[in-house]
This record gives sequence, structure tokens and C-alpha cells, in this order.
Amino acid sequence: MRILVRGTNWIGDAVMSIPALRQLRRAFPEAHIALHTRPWAEGLFRDADFIDEILPFEESGSNFRTVLNQARSIRQQQFDVAVIFPNSYRSAAIVKLAGIPRRFGYSKEGRRLLLTDPLRVPDWKNQRHEVHYYLDLVGAISKELQGSRPDDAEISASLPVSDERRASARRLLADSGCKPGSPVIAIGPGSTNSRAKRWPADRFAELSDRLHSELGANVLVLGSRDERDVAEAVKEQAAHPPIDLTGATSLSEAVEILAEADLFISNDMGLAHVAAAVGTRTLVIFGPTDPVTTRPFSDLAEVIREPVECSPCMLRDCPIDHRCMTRVTVDAVLKKASAALANRPVAS
Repeated sequence: MRILVRGTNWIGDAVMSIPALRQLRRAFPEAHIALHTRPWAEGLFRDADFIDEILPFEESGSNFRTVLNQARSIRQQQFDVAVIFPNSYRSAAIVKLAGIPRRFGYSKEGRRLLLTDPLRVPDWKNQRHEVHYYLDLVGAISKELQGSRPDDAEISASLPVSDERRASARRLLADSGCKPGSPVIAIGPGSTNSRAKRWPADRFAELSDRLHSELGANVLVLGSRDERDVAEAVKEQAAHPPIDLTGATSLSEAVEILAEADLFISNDMGLAHVAAAVGTRTLVIFGPTDPVTTRPFSDLAEVIREPVECSPCMLRDCPIDHRCMTRVTVDAVLKKASAALANRPVAS
């Protein structure tokens, strides 16, 4: 059997789909599983042992032309089953035009007729973690094609990173000025799709200084090119500016760095999911978004938040005083960081 999985469009969602991809592999151990996804995802899934192939696609040209080009490319692969994680009409239209015989996805965005096996969106969609949304889809596929749903006893969002990539990260950290033997703490002060999710830059600047002075840590900033503005604000307000790698790494390099870091502290952003998935202790500052549904799915991740009456509001800009984020103090985050580093292994 040849199975095509249409991947998600955001880094955090991609990580939250890992348990479902792992379950799909357990349900169909002999199948050829290909992940149809955006080019950046190759850096995330490069060492994944639960898929056989990555088929990257570019969004270029007109919408209709893009759909036809992607469908034509997929058709040549002769897949038997399509698993569509995104809820968009376009993602279903592409696999329909590609001629894949069985097409599983949620019945949203008016695309029911494009799917051979449409699933109703579960009633608990906004009450349970997002990983279960993808898992439920894979469970339905297994029940339909094999007669039973896979066991949910083992649900893991872990992501392997090879020894070679880890060694590359250590070289990059050394070249960037990290002091050998000292803990490496990465911070993520940005958030590309919501300003409301950002803890204030001056708080990150103070935190960076205190991580350096009180914990003796190497502090570095990670993020995309779109987050350079907030990284610059953090550096300008810090007495001891952190090492700034914002926009200077590919996603693959960011994955490798996070795998070698001792701790990651960030807003609710995609890299927080990545850090926990690659086995790094992670502190995530939540405000307007809901940690019940979108926190990193790992025991290594801890949410820091101050409950307020208007949160979670899910707004991208706060219309009042941003109280959900400003009430989170530097002292509170530093205390959590110190505890997270207490049991770190001695650096070689």
C-alpha cells in the first residue's frame, strides 16, 4: 500500500501531527508512507523513522495552476490512500485531482464531495489537545481499512535527530561564541502570526541578563527572519546582549541547535514544540492562546501563565492592556529555568 499524507502548514502543527504519523506507521508497518509538505518541513522530518519519503511542494503561480501542478506530480506516484491533515478545500482538491482512490479527511470547508471517506469534526475539538484531532483521523482510517483502531497506549511526539546533525550544532554553537562547559539556553521572543502571544521584549532582555549573570548560561536567540524586529529589541535592552541567530539559521539548523540546548524558553511558538520533541526541556509562556489544546505535547515542556478573566481570547492583538502576558514576571520564569537546569548532565 502507498499512503500519501498531506502535511500541515505550520511548524507547531507539524510537530503535533507526529503522534498520528507514528500511529499510522504502527497501523500499516509495511506501507510506503510519503509526507507531502512544505519545503521547510524537510529540516524537521529529515531523521524521522516513521515516514519513507518527503515530497516537498512550492506554492507558486496562480491558485488553480498550483493545484494542477501539485496534483499532476502526485498522480505520477500512484498512491492508494490519502490522509489529509489540513482542513482546507485546496488540500482535498489536490488529492482528488491526483486520482487517489481513497481520500480521508475532516468534512470542513465545503469539501465533503472531494473525499471518499469524510469524517465529522469531533465534538471535543476545542476541549482536547490538537494531537488527538490528527490521531482520531488515523484511527478512523485504520478501522475502515483494517477493521480495528490502533492502540493509543503509546502516544509520542518525539522527533529523532542524528548524531551527525548534533555534532554540526555543537560546531555552530562554538563558532557563534558559546562558552564551553556552560549551559546553553535558547530563547524565542517572537511569534510570527500573533503579536498578542509575545511576552514583552524588555522582559526577555532582563531574563537574558539574569540567565547569564546568575546561572552562567550562554544565551542565544532563535527565530525566523520575520522576528528580527523583536530580537533586535531584546538585544538593545540587554546589558549583556545574547547571541542572536534570528533568521540566520535554516529550520534544520534550528532543530539541531535545540536538540543540543539545555533549555528553551519562549512564547507559544512553533519552535517550542520542536524543542520538546527533540528532547529539550522547554518553558512556554502562554497568554491569549489555550494551553489545553496547543501546548507542546511532552512531559519535558512546562507552561508558564497567569490566568486572567479574558484569557484565552485567541486574539492576535490585545485590545486592552495585555495583562495575560505582562503579569508573568521575570522572577517566575527565572525560578522555573533554574529548576529545569538543576539536573542537567555535565557538559563534555
